[in-house]
Amino acid sequence: MRILIATCAACLMLLPSMGAAKPSLRDVQEIEDPLFAVALAKEVSDHCDAITARYFKGLTELRRLRARANALGYTDTEIRAYIGSDEEKARMRAKGERFLAQNGVSYEKSYEKTETFCTFGRAEIKKNSAIGVLLRAK
Repeated sequence: MRILIATCAACLMLLPSMGAAKPSLRDVQEIEDPLFAVALAKEVSDHCDAITARYFKGLTELRRLRARANALGYTDTEIRAYIGSDEEKARMRAKGERFLAQNGVSYEKSYEKTETFCTFGRAEIKKNSAIGVLLRAK
């Protein structure tokens, strides 16, 4: 009888947490950080002709992230809403611009400034970072 009462008490304590709302995917670091790396790798490859994105690796990473988000209880509809949100796109762009600026990258149109994307990309490739593994020097 004591075991039954203890089990019921434990179940009752779990009920509120089971019904709790999931955090925004932006707050789930194991999703947000790799997604940010994919976005930065694409940005580097878009601005540096000497570096290309490793598209299949990036696509594989995005599929892995979707599967992980699903495993965490997020539906494909919730994931698409997060990815497609104009607010989230603007937040990710601002976060990326800050990160790149902190790492010496500039969006200016002159050759020297554009080269900053290449310099950053080569450094990430050399470090074999989360961003670097998604890039390949031509």
